[in-house]
Amino acid sequence: MKRNNKLNIIAILAFIATLFILNVTLDPYRLRIFNLAGIYVILGLGLNLVNGFTGLFSLGHAGFMAIGAYTGALLTMSPETKEMTFFLEPITPILANIQLPFPIALVAAGLVAGAIGFLIGAPVLRLKDDYLAIATLGFSEIIRIVLTNMQTITNGALGLKGIPGNANIWWIWGVSLAVVVFMVLLIKSSYGKVFKAIREDEIAAEAMGVNIFKHKMMSFVIGCALAGVGGALLGSLIGAINPLLFRFLFTFNVLLIVVLGGMGSITGTVLSAVVVTVMIEYLRVLDIEMNLGFIRIPGVPGLRMVVFSLILLIVILFYQRGIMGSNEITWEKLFDFKNRIAKKITRRKSS
Repeated sequence: MKRNNKLNIIAILAFIATLFILNVTLDPYRLRIFNLAGIYVILGLGLNLVNGFTGLFSLGHAGFMAIGAYTGALLTMSPETKEMTFFLEPITPILANIQLPFPIALVAAGLVAGAIGFLIGAPVLRLKDDYLAIATLGFSEIIRIVLTNMQTITNGALGLKGIPGNANIWWIWGVSLAVVVFMVLLIKSSYGKVFKAIREDEIAAEAMGVNIFKHKMMSFVIGCALAGVGGALLGSLIGAINPLLFRFLFTFNVLLIVVLGGMGSITGTVLSAVVVTVMIEYLRVLDIEMNLGFIRIPGVPGLRMVVFSLILLIVILFYQRGIMGSNEITWEKLFDFKNRIAKKITRRKSS
Protein backbone atom coordinates (compact mmCIF):
# COMPACT_ATOMS: atom_id res chain seq x y z
CA MET A 1 0.00 0.00 0.00
CA LYS A 2 2.82 2.39 0.86
CA ARG A 3 4.48 1.54 -2.44
CA ASN A 4 1.30 2.41 -4.34
CA ASN A 5 0.97 5.71 -2.49
CA LYS A 6 4.54 6.66 -3.40
CA LEU A 7 3.94 5.67 -7.01
CA ASN A 8 0.74 7.73 -7.07
CA ILE A 9 2.61 10.80 -5.83
CA ILE A 10 5.34 10.27 -8.43
CA ALA A 11 2.71 9.85 -11.17
CA ILE A 12 0.97 13.08 -10.14
CA LEU A 13 4.27 14.98 -10.14
CA ALA A 14 5.12 13.54 -13.57
CA PHE A 15 1.66 14.57 -14.79
CA ILE A 16 2.20 18.14 -13.56
CA ALA A 17 5.60 18.25 -15.26
CA THR A 18 3.98 17.00 -18.48
CA LEU A 19 1.37 19.76 -18.28
CA PHE A 20 4.11 22.34 -17.87
CA ILE A 21 5.97 21.01 -20.94
CA LEU A 22 2.82 20.85 -23.07
CA ASN A 23 1.79 24.36 -22.01
CA VAL A 24 5.11 25.67 -23.28
CA THR A 25 5.55 23.56 -26.42
CA LEU A 26 2.03 23.23 -27.89
CA ASP A 27 0.72 25.89 -30.24
CA PRO A 28 -2.66 27.53 -29.37
CA TYR A 29 -4.65 25.18 -31.65
CA ARG A 30 -3.22 21.95 -30.23
CA LEU A 31 -3.38 23.33 -26.70
CA ARG A 32 -7.07 24.08 -27.19
CA ILE A 33 -7.71 20.50 -28.36
CA PHE A 34 -5.80 19.14 -25.37
CA ASN A 35 -7.84 21.33 -23.00
CA LEU A 36 -11.06 20.24 -24.68
CA ALA A 37 -10.04 16.63 -24.04
CA GLY A 38 -9.67 17.47 -20.34
CA ILE A 39 -13.21 18.85 -20.26
CA TYR A 40 -14.50 15.70 -21.94
CA VAL A 41 -12.76 13.67 -19.23
CA ILE A 42 -14.85 15.46 -16.59
CA LEU A 43 -18.07 15.11 -18.58
CA GLY A 44 -17.38 11.47 -19.41
CA LEU A 45 -16.68 10.53 -15.79
CA GLY A 46 -19.90 12.23 -14.67
CA LEU A 47 -21.97 10.30 -17.21
CA ASN A 48 -20.09 7.07 -16.55
CA LEU A 49 -20.98 7.30 -12.86
CA VAL A 50 -24.67 7.43 -13.77
CA ASN A 51 -24.78 5.10 -16.78
CA GLY A 52 -21.78 2.85 -16.24
CA PHE A 53 -21.40 2.34 -12.50
CA THR A 54 -25.03 2.72 -11.37
CA GLY A 55 -26.66 1.21 -14.45
CA LEU A 56 -29.07 4.08 -15.15
CA PHE A 57 -29.75 5.22 -18.71
CA SER A 58 -29.61 9.01 -18.68
CA LEU A 59 -29.52 11.14 -21.83
CA GLY A 60 -29.86 14.55 -20.21
CA HIS A 61 -26.19 15.44 -19.74
CA ALA A 62 -26.26 18.37 -22.19
CA GLY A 63 -28.96 20.15 -20.18
CA PHE A 64 -26.89 20.13 -17.00
CA MET A 65 -23.82 21.22 -18.94
CA ALA A 66 -25.84 24.21 -20.13
CA ILE A 67 -26.86 25.08 -16.58
CA GLY A 68 -23.25 24.97 -15.44
CA ALA A 69 -22.03 26.96 -18.44
CA TYR A 70 -24.57 29.75 -17.94
CA THR A 71 -24.03 29.83 -14.17
CA GLY A 72 -20.26 30.06 -14.51
CA ALA A 73 -20.49 32.70 -17.24
CA LEU A 74 -22.97 34.95 -15.42
CA LEU A 75 -20.92 34.82 -12.22
CA THR A 76 -17.57 35.67 -13.87
CA MET A 77 -18.60 38.25 -16.49
CA SER A 78 -17.96 41.87 -15.55
CA PRO A 79 -20.90 44.29 -15.14
CA GLU A 80 -19.71 46.25 -18.19
CA THR A 81 -19.64 43.12 -20.37
CA LYS A 82 -23.11 42.12 -19.19
CA GLU A 83 -24.44 45.58 -20.02
CA MET A 84 -23.09 45.35 -23.57
CA THR A 85 -24.27 41.75 -24.05
CA PHE A 86 -27.85 42.31 -22.87
CA PHE A 87 -28.75 45.03 -25.38
CA LEU A 88 -32.25 43.80 -26.32
CA GLU A 89 -33.47 43.55 -22.75
CA PRO A 90 -31.49 44.53 -19.64
CA ILE A 91 -30.22 41.79 -17.39
CA THR A 92 -31.99 41.05 -14.11
CA PRO A 93 -30.71 43.59 -11.53
CA ILE A 94 -29.70 40.82 -9.11
CA LEU A 95 -27.15 39.47 -11.61
CA ALA A 96 -26.08 42.78 -13.13
CA ASN A 97 -23.31 43.64 -10.65
CA ILE A 98 -22.24 40.18 -9.50
CA GLN A 99 -18.71 39.14 -10.42
CA LEU A 100 -17.10 36.29 -8.50
CA PRO A 101 -13.66 34.66 -8.72
CA PHE A 102 -13.43 31.75 -11.14
CA PRO A 103 -13.00 29.00 -8.48
CA ILE A 104 -16.16 30.10 -6.67
CA ALA A 105 -18.04 30.27 -9.96
CA LEU A 106 -16.96 26.70 -10.77
CA VAL A 107 -18.23 25.44 -7.42
CA ALA A 108 -21.47 27.38 -7.87
CA ALA A 109 -21.94 25.90 -11.36
CA GLY A 110 -21.62 22.39 -9.95
CA LEU A 111 -23.98 23.13 -7.06
CA VAL A 112 -26.66 24.70 -9.24
CA ALA A 113 -26.50 21.86 -11.78
CA GLY A 114 -26.62 19.33 -8.93
CA ALA A 115 -29.62 21.10 -7.35
CA ILE A 116 -31.53 21.10 -10.65
CA GLY A 117 -30.55 17.44 -11.07
CA PHE A 118 -32.03 16.72 -7.64
CA LEU A 119 -35.32 18.38 -8.58
CA ILE A 120 -35.50 16.52 -11.89
CA GLY A 121 -34.31 13.23 -10.43
CA ALA A 122 -37.04 13.10 -7.79
CA PRO A 123 -39.78 12.16 -10.28
CA VAL A 124 -37.61 10.80 -13.11
CA LEU A 125 -35.50 8.22 -11.24
CA ARG A 126 -38.58 6.20 -10.41
CA LEU A 127 -38.59 5.20 -14.08
CA LYS A 128 -36.34 2.53 -15.58
CA ASP A 129 -34.46 1.72 -18.77
CA ASP A 130 -35.87 3.33 -21.95
CA TYR A 131 -38.48 5.33 -20.04
CA LEU A 132 -35.73 6.94 -17.95
CA ALA A 133 -33.71 7.74 -21.08
CA ILE A 134 -36.71 9.40 -22.76
CA ALA A 135 -37.59 11.38 -19.63
CA THR A 136 -34.05 12.69 -19.07
CA LEU A 137 -33.74 13.57 -22.76
CA GLY A 138 -37.03 15.43 -22.53
CA PHE A 139 -35.93 17.38 -19.47
CA SER A 140 -32.66 18.25 -21.21
CA GLU A 141 -34.60 19.78 -24.09
CA ILE A 142 -36.89 21.57 -21.63
CA ILE A 143 -33.83 23.11 -19.96
CA ARG A 144 -32.52 24.28 -23.32
CA ILE A 145 -35.88 25.82 -24.29
CA VAL A 146 -36.18 27.55 -20.91
CA LEU A 147 -32.70 29.01 -21.32
CA THR A 148 -33.70 30.25 -24.79
CA ASN A 149 -36.73 32.09 -23.41
CA MET A 150 -35.20 33.57 -20.24
CA GLN A 151 -34.17 36.76 -22.02
CA THR A 152 -33.32 38.83 -18.92
CA ILE A 153 -31.15 36.07 -17.40
CA THR A 154 -29.58 34.15 -20.29
CA ASN A 155 -29.94 36.72 -23.11
CA GLY A 156 -32.19 34.25 -24.92
CA ALA A 157 -31.15 32.79 -28.27
CA LEU A 158 -28.32 35.33 -28.59
CA GLY A 159 -26.44 33.66 -25.77
CA LEU A 160 -23.55 35.12 -23.80
CA LYS A 161 -20.34 36.55 -25.21
CA GLY A 162 -17.22 37.97 -23.67
CA ILE A 163 -16.92 35.22 -21.06
CA PRO A 164 -13.54 35.58 -19.28
CA GLY A 165 -11.06 32.98 -20.51
CA ASN A 166 -9.99 31.68 -17.12
CA ALA A 167 -10.04 28.04 -18.20
CA ASN A 168 -6.39 27.33 -19.01
CA ILE A 169 -4.50 24.06 -18.99
CA TRP A 170 -3.94 24.22 -15.23
CA TRP A 171 -7.58 24.78 -14.33
CA ILE A 172 -8.98 22.25 -16.77
CA TRP A 173 -6.57 19.41 -16.14
CA GLY A 174 -6.30 20.26 -12.43
CA VAL A 175 -10.05 19.83 -12.09
CA SER A 176 -9.86 16.69 -14.28
CA LEU A 177 -7.23 15.19 -11.98
CA ALA A 178 -9.33 16.07 -8.91
CA VAL A 179 -12.39 14.44 -10.50
CA VAL A 180 -10.41 11.28 -11.34
CA VAL A 181 -9.15 11.03 -7.74
CA PHE A 182 -12.67 11.67 -6.42
CA MET A 183 -14.13 8.98 -8.68
CA VAL A 184 -11.50 6.42 -7.65
CA LEU A 185 -12.16 7.07 -3.96
CA LEU A 186 -15.94 7.04 -4.49
CA ILE A 187 -15.99 3.76 -6.41
CA LYS A 188 -13.71 2.10 -3.85
CA SER A 189 -15.95 3.24 -0.99
CA SER A 190 -19.10 1.52 0.25
CA TYR A 191 -21.18 3.87 -1.93
CA GLY A 192 -19.36 2.66 -5.02
CA LYS A 193 -20.06 -0.95 -4.10
CA VAL A 194 -23.74 -0.10 -3.68
CA PHE A 195 -23.81 1.64 -7.09
CA LYS A 196 -22.38 -1.50 -8.70
CA ALA A 197 -24.85 -3.70 -6.81
CA ILE A 198 -27.74 -1.64 -8.17
CA ARG A 199 -26.29 -1.97 -11.66
CA GLU A 200 -25.91 -5.74 -11.43
CA ASP A 201 -29.23 -6.61 -9.78
CA GLU A 202 -31.50 -3.93 -8.40
CA ILE A 203 -33.94 -6.40 -6.84
CA ALA A 204 -31.19 -8.31 -5.02
CA ALA A 205 -29.67 -5.04 -3.77
CA GLU A 206 -33.03 -3.92 -2.42
CA ALA A 207 -33.52 -7.30 -0.74
CA MET A 208 -30.19 -6.74 1.06
CA GLY A 209 -31.57 -3.54 2.58
CA VAL A 210 -30.14 -0.99 0.13
CA ASN A 211 -32.15 2.21 -0.27
CA ILE A 212 -32.30 2.10 -4.07
CA PHE A 213 -33.85 5.50 -4.68
CA LYS A 214 -31.45 7.28 -2.29
CA HIS A 215 -28.35 5.88 -4.00
CA LYS A 216 -29.73 6.44 -7.48
CA MET A 217 -30.39 10.04 -6.52
CA MET A 218 -26.88 10.41 -5.09
CA SER A 219 -25.28 9.06 -8.27
CA PHE A 220 -27.49 11.21 -10.50
CA VAL A 221 -26.85 14.42 -8.54
CA ILE A 222 -23.07 13.89 -8.54
CA GLY A 223 -23.14 13.20 -12.28
CA CYS A 224 -25.17 16.38 -12.87
CA ALA A 225 -22.79 18.42 -10.71
CA LEU A 226 -19.77 17.18 -12.68
CA ALA A 227 -21.61 18.05 -15.90
CA GLY A 228 -22.16 21.56 -14.53
CA VAL A 229 -18.47 21.98 -13.72
CA GLY A 230 -17.52 20.71 -17.18
CA GLY A 231 -20.02 23.10 -18.77
CA ALA A 232 -18.59 26.06 -16.86
CA LEU A 233 -15.06 25.16 -17.99
CA LEU A 234 -16.26 24.76 -21.57
CA GLY A 235 -17.95 28.18 -21.55
CA SER A 236 -14.80 29.79 -20.20
CA LEU A 237 -12.64 28.00 -22.77
CA ILE A 238 -14.63 28.99 -25.87
CA GLY A 239 -15.66 32.43 -24.56
CA ALA A 240 -19.22 32.36 -25.91
CA ILE A 241 -22.25 30.12 -25.37
CA ASN A 242 -25.79 29.85 -26.66
CA PRO A 243 -28.64 27.34 -26.17
CA LEU A 244 -28.03 25.65 -29.54
CA LEU A 245 -24.59 24.56 -28.34
CA PHE A 246 -26.16 22.18 -25.83
CA ARG A 247 -28.32 20.04 -28.07
CA PHE A 248 -28.58 16.24 -27.81
CA LEU A 249 -25.51 15.89 -30.03
CA PHE A 250 -23.37 16.99 -27.09
CA THR A 251 -24.83 14.24 -24.89
CA PHE A 252 -24.24 11.77 -27.71
CA ASN A 253 -20.55 12.75 -27.91
CA VAL A 254 -20.08 12.21 -24.18
CA LEU A 255 -22.02 8.92 -24.28
CA LEU A 256 -19.81 7.80 -27.16
CA ILE A 257 -16.72 8.40 -25.04
CA VAL A 258 -18.18 6.41 -22.15
CA VAL A 259 -19.23 3.45 -24.31
CA LEU A 260 -15.99 3.38 -26.28
CA GLY A 261 -13.82 3.53 -23.16
CA GLY A 262 -15.88 0.99 -21.26
CA MET A 263 -19.02 1.31 -19.14
CA GLY A 264 -17.83 1.27 -15.55
CA SER A 265 -14.16 2.04 -16.21
CA ILE A 266 -12.52 5.26 -15.03
CA THR A 267 -9.32 4.54 -16.95
CA GLY A 268 -11.28 3.75 -20.11
CA THR A 269 -13.19 7.03 -19.94
CA VAL A 270 -9.99 9.07 -19.54
CA LEU A 271 -8.25 7.31 -22.42
CA SER A 272 -11.32 7.44 -24.64
CA ALA A 273 -11.90 11.15 -23.98
CA VAL A 274 -8.38 12.02 -25.11
CA VAL A 275 -8.34 9.66 -28.11
CA VAL A 276 -11.79 10.63 -29.42
CA THR A 277 -11.21 14.38 -29.04
CA VAL A 278 -7.83 14.29 -30.76
CA MET A 279 -9.00 11.90 -33.49
CA ILE A 280 -12.05 13.99 -34.42
CA GLU A 281 -9.89 17.09 -34.80
CA TYR A 282 -7.05 15.48 -36.74
CA LEU A 283 -9.44 13.79 -39.15
CA ARG A 284 -10.46 17.26 -40.35
CA VAL A 285 -7.76 16.86 -42.97
CA LEU A 286 -10.21 14.60 -44.84
CA ASP A 287 -12.67 17.48 -45.24
CA ILE A 288 -10.24 19.71 -47.12
CA GLU A 289 -8.27 19.27 -50.34
CA MET A 290 -5.08 17.23 -49.94
CA ASN A 291 -2.06 17.66 -52.20
CA LEU A 292 0.16 14.56 -52.03
CA GLY A 293 2.55 15.86 -54.68
CA PHE A 294 1.77 13.31 -57.39
CA ILE A 295 -2.00 13.50 -56.90
CA ARG A 296 -4.50 16.03 -55.65
CA ILE A 297 -7.43 14.64 -53.66
CA PRO A 298 -10.48 16.93 -53.39
CA GLY A 299 -11.92 17.41 -49.92
CA VAL A 300 -15.32 15.97 -49.09
CA PRO A 301 -17.20 17.85 -46.34
CA GLY A 302 -18.25 15.45 -43.61
CA LEU A 303 -15.90 12.66 -44.72
CA ARG A 304 -14.02 12.79 -41.41
CA MET A 305 -17.16 11.81 -39.50
CA VAL A 306 -17.77 8.92 -41.91
CA VAL A 307 -14.23 7.62 -41.38
CA PHE A 308 -14.49 8.22 -37.64
CA SER A 309 -17.77 6.28 -37.51
CA LEU A 310 -16.20 3.38 -39.40
CA ILE A 311 -13.29 3.28 -36.96
CA LEU A 312 -15.73 3.26 -34.04
CA LEU A 313 -17.74 0.49 -35.69
CA ILE A 314 -14.63 -1.66 -36.05
CA VAL A 315 -13.66 -1.04 -32.41
CA ILE A 316 -17.14 -1.93 -31.14
CA LEU A 317 -17.22 -5.10 -33.26
CA PHE A 318 -13.99 -6.39 -31.74
CA TYR A 319 -14.40 -4.80 -28.27
CA GLN A 320 -18.11 -5.00 -27.53
CA ARG A 321 -17.63 -3.83 -23.94
CA GLY A 322 -15.36 -0.97 -24.95
CA ILE A 323 -11.59 -0.68 -24.90
CA MET A 324 -11.24 -1.33 -21.17
CA GLY A 325 -14.56 -3.00 -20.42
CA SER A 326 -15.02 -2.60 -16.67
CA ASN A 327 -11.29 -3.00 -15.98
CA GLU A 328 -8.87 -0.44 -14.60
CA ILE A 329 -5.15 0.10 -15.03
CA THR A 330 -3.50 -0.43 -11.63
CA TRP A 331 0.08 -0.57 -10.45
CA GLU A 332 -0.27 -4.30 -9.76
CA LYS A 333 -1.36 -4.98 -13.34
CA LEU A 334 1.47 -2.85 -14.71
CA PHE A 335 4.05 -4.73 -12.62
CA ASP A 336 2.55 -8.09 -13.63
CA PHE A 337 2.75 -7.05 -17.27
CA LYS A 338 6.35 -5.97 -16.79
CA ASN A 339 7.23 -9.30 -15.15
CA ARG A 340 5.60 -11.28 -17.98
CA ILE A 341 7.58 -9.33 -20.57
CA ALA A 342 10.80 -9.88 -18.61
CA LYS A 343 10.13 -13.63 -18.41
CA LYS A 344 9.52 -13.86 -22.17
CA ILE A 345 12.76 -12.00 -22.89
CA THR A 346 14.65 -14.31 -20.50
CA ARG A 347 13.19 -17.45 -22.17
CA ARG A 348 14.16 -16.21 -25.64
CA LYS A 349 17.71 -15.50 -24.53
CA SER A 350 18.04 -18.89 -22.86
CA SER A 351 16.66 -20.72 -25.91
